[in-house]
Amino acid sequence: MIQDLIAAERRELAALLDELPPSAWATPTLCAGWRVPEVVAHMTMPFRFSTGRFVRELLRSGGRFNAMADRVARREAAELSREALVASLRDNADHLWRPPGGGAEGALSHDVIHGLDITTALKLDRRVPLERLEVIFAAMKPKQIKYFGTDLTGVALRADDLDWSYGTGTPITGAAQDLLLVLGNRRLPAGRLRGEPSARFTTV
Repeated sequence: MIQDLIAAERRELAALLDELPPSAWATPTLCAGWRVPEVVAHMTMPFRFSTGRFVRELLRSGGRFNAMADRVARREAAELSREALVASLRDNADHLWRPPGGGAEGALSHDVIHGLDITTALKLDRRVPLERLEVIFAAMKPKQIKYFGTDLTGVALRADDLDWSYGTGTPITGAAQDLLLVLGNRRLPAGRLRGEPSARFTTV
C-alpha cells in the first residue's frame, strides 16, 4: 500500500513540474541554497546511482552525506534538462528505493517533504492527501526528528486537518503538511501557522 502512495506522489509532482514555466524553476525553495532543479535532482539521484557510485561520491566528500548531496544536486541540476529531471521522477514512480533505515515510510516522507519544499516556496495550492501524511507521522520516530535539528522546546504542534499532535508546551496549529515542514526544520512563509511561537518557524 505504501508503495502505491509513493508512486502516486511522484506522478502527481512530476505532472505539476511539467506545467511550471521556466521562470519558476529558478525560484529558491525551502531547501536552503537550492532552486527547483537542485531539489528535483536530489529527489531523483537514487534512481541514477548504483551503490558503488553512491559510495564513491560519498568518499569524494569525505564521508559527509550532506556535502555530497549538495555537490551532486548542484552538478546534476546543471547537467540535466528540466525535461530529463521530470522524466526521471515520473518514470521511476514505482522505484523501490529506500533511504537507509527509513523503509518505505522514509521514502514517502522524503518525496513529500521535498515536494512541499517546491510547492510551498512557489505558493502553489497543492494539498498532499491526508492518508500519505498519516503514514509519515505514524512512522516518524524522535531520532528522525532530532536528525533534522529542529528546536521544538516548549512547543506543541497540532494539526487542524488531521488527528495528530507532537510535543508539549505552547500550541502551534496549522495544516498537517505545514507542520511536517516544521519537523523538517524548514521556515515557512508567514501566515501559515497559528500560535505565539509561530515566528520561530516562519520567514519575516
